[in-house]
Amino acid sequence: MKSIKNLTRFTYETSAFQGWRLAMSRKGATFTKYFSDKVYGDEAKSFAAAEAALAALKTLLDSAKLVDGKHTAATKAKVEKLLTKA
Repeated sequence: MKSIKNLTRFTYETSAFQGWRLAMSRKGATFTKYFSDKVYGDEAKSFAAAEAALAALKTLLDSAKLVDGKHTAATKAKVEKLLTKA
């Protein structure tokens, strides 16, 4: 799979987790979500889910209003809800 900015592949043999990590920092806030191969079925399906969540996250953050150059608590709550559903 080709790497995409903000998506990292974890495939450690000694770890219980194998999958993708979505991590994005914007305006002083960091958002992270893990997409496990076990949960989504395989590497391709977990990547597709992570990629879809990344696109939704970018859309939400790009259209969000800023207060003093930072995201509001409401925006952060919307992001957390979006990532929970992903």
